[in-house]
Parts: sequence; structure tokens; C-alpha cells
Amino acid sequence: MTVVAIGLNHRTTPLATLEDLIVAADEIPKALAEVSRSDVVTEAVVISTCNRTEFYVHAERFHDGFRDVREAIALLSGLAPERFDPYLYAHYHDDAARHLFHVTAGLDSVVVGEHEILGQAARAWEQARLEGAAGPVLNLLFQRAIESGKKVRTDTDIGRSTASLSHAAVALVEERRGTLDGASVLLVGAGELGASVATALCRKHRVSLVATNRTDAKAATVAAQLGGTAVPFASLAAALDGIDIVISATGAPGAVIPLEAIESAAADRDLLLLDLAIPRDVPAEAADVDRVQLVELDELQGYANRGLERRRAHVEAARAVVEAELDRYRAASSAREMAPLIGGLHAWADSIRTGELERYAHRLQAMPAEDREAIEALSRSIVAKMLHQPTVSVKGAAGTAKGDRLADAVRELFDLS
Repeated sequence: MTVVAIGLNHRTTPLATLEDLIVAADEIPKALAEVSRSDVVTEAVVISTCNRTEFYVHAERFHDGFRDVREAIALLSGLAPERFDPYLYAHYHDDAARHLFHVTAGLDSVVVGEHEILGQAARAWEQARLEGAAGPVLNLLFQRAIESGKKVRTDTDIGRSTASLSHAAVALVEERRGTLDGASVLLVGAGELGASVATALCRKHRVSLVATNRTDAKAATVAAQLGGTAVPFASLAAALDGIDIVISATGAPGAVIPLEAIESAAADRDLLLLDLAIPRDVPAEAADVDRVQLVELDELQGYANRGLERRRAHVEAARAVVEAELDRYRAASSAREMAPLIGGLHAWADSIRTGELERYAHRLQAMPAEDREAIEALSRSIVAKMLHQPTVSVKGAAGTAKGDRLADAVRELFDLS
């Protein structure tokens, strides 16, 4: 049995392919159920964001687990495995744990050190628990990985020195348009990313905001918080009229802003389209329209990470924290793995002890009560002292090849299979 991390991310996969492999939030239960149908997968957690789709599973056999997860990805995405095979990665056992710890620390993010992934991993774990897909192995892994991610951000400066996507978006818009005071902004999609960019923009500049979302109440809430107005999603095309900046970040399966509406809006003014959605909200052809500037998510991510070299020392400090936290996780994981074996060994020895006391019960009954209690205590002490060193040795070597050999030897010598 081992932990395996299988997935694709922004480092390995072209954006156009990655966006086809995203598992929507309302599809996560189906994804967990699909991969849990495998005969070799006993636990599963799925993390799917605009930058990664990853399956963490506890599997009896690596190769069979990999095959079944690959088939689940194909079924969920509707893509033939050959479309994504070149980009698929798999991490096994200790490497799988290290990968997740790097993810929660923000070390594997597009914007190194960003905070959002920590919450996304926590929500993915919670979803798996609610669906009954996560068990003791992945619960321990995710608990420690999330604790590690929090510790990285409190014990190092990687988070404080990192430009979030929202602040990077504001800086990029400032660079492209100069002064923003008085600009009109349309927010399309009131989810976490779009709302955070709009919030950062409104806090720094005097802009007029219009928000729209498929759920009217959500658009109204964000607009009220930022001193703007909300319009129905059906009025999106009309809402573009008079707009200077569009921030679009919906979860729609395809483009939601009509090209004709973009052309009309840009007829008498410069229009900056910030498309943060995967799949894209804005048709690719919009980039060719006169007076339109189109900025997509990958360009924004590259812009946000330009200062990475200046943060190199913070990255190394974060890696050191991760390695220390991985050591703590390994110790806890090894203790959990060895607990049934050690418990079985002690139960076996105690059954022999109590059996022998029962065999001599007729003699012991003739003794005073305090003598019988002394013999009981003596027998327990002898068993505990005899098992002390084997217990220490097995626990100390847990998680290593030597530990596996010792565990196998204990099972065979004491018939604990």
C-alpha cells in the first residue's frame, strides 16, 4: 500500500490542454466516486484549480492505481488518454508527500508563495472526507501538509514578499493604462479570483464598478461591498458599452463575452480585457480587434513572477521548513503504519501470558490475594521488558527498507499474518 500523486499542472501542460482537464467543483464528488471504484484504490482526494488537476490516492499497487486514475481522468474530461499522457506525472510514496507539501507551501504555484492554494487544498480534503473518500492515510498526509503550508507562511517571508495574482493584476493594468482614476470597470464572474482583483483595484483607485454573475445575488453582494452596481448576466453584452477595463473570471465551459460586443465597445475607446478564466471567457480573436488589449492568465502569471529571483532566499527558507515538516510527517506516518503490527505482537505475547496464568489458576487460587496480584504484575513486567527492544527497533526503522524487513520478520516469527 502506498500514496500516489497523479496529475497535470501549469509546468507540464499547455494551457489549452490543462483547461480541458479541470474538474469543476460540482464534479468533484463524481471524480472521487469514479477513482474510488478502482479495486486497488482505498482512499482519494482530488485538487483541481486553474493551474493543476491532481489525484492523491492510497493504492495497493502503484501501476494498477496509476492506470485506474488515468482512466478516470479520461472519462471525466472526455479526452483520449493519448491527449494528456505526455504531460501526466506521478509521484510515489515519499515523493508524493513532498510534492503535496510543496503545493501547500506555494512552492509549486505559478506565483511562488501565493496563499490561495492552501485554502484550495484544505477544501479538497474536506470534500473528500464529506464524500467518504479520504481515510486515515490521506487524512494524516493532508493534515500535516496543510499545517506545513501554514508554518511556511508564518516562519518565512515567502508569502509576505510575494505578489498575489490580484495585486499583480492591478500593477499590470496600471502599467498598460497609466492613470486609472475615473475608469469604468466591468467584473464578469464574482468568484474568488475575479472578486479579489476587483477589490484590489477598487481599494487603490477611484473607479466605477459594474458586476455581473450568473447568480444575481452574488454579483449584488460583491458590487455592494465595492460601492458598485450589479447587472443581470443576460445583459452582459450591453454592459460592455462605456467600459474601459473588463475583469473576467467565470467558471463557464467556454467564452461568455461575445466578440461582436467587444468590437462594439472598442469602437470609440481603448478596452483592456483581463481574462483570468480557464477555459477562457474571451474569444481569442479579441486580441486582433483594434484598440483592444487582451491579457490572459498565463501572461499575468508570468508578470507576477518576475521578482522570483529577488525572493530566492525566501524560497530556500520555505524549502527548509517543508523538509523539517516532512520529517515530522514521516515519523507520524511510520508510527501509524507500525501500530497494528506492534499491537498484534503485544496481543500475541499477552495471550500467552494470560493462558499460562489460567493453566496454573488452581494453584494460584490457593495463594493469598496479594501474592496472586504480585504474580500478575510480574508476568506483565516480564512480557513488557521482553518486547521493549523489538518494539523500539521496529518503530525506529519504520518507513525504511530495514523497517520493512524487520516487520516481515516479526510477522513470520510470531505468526502474525
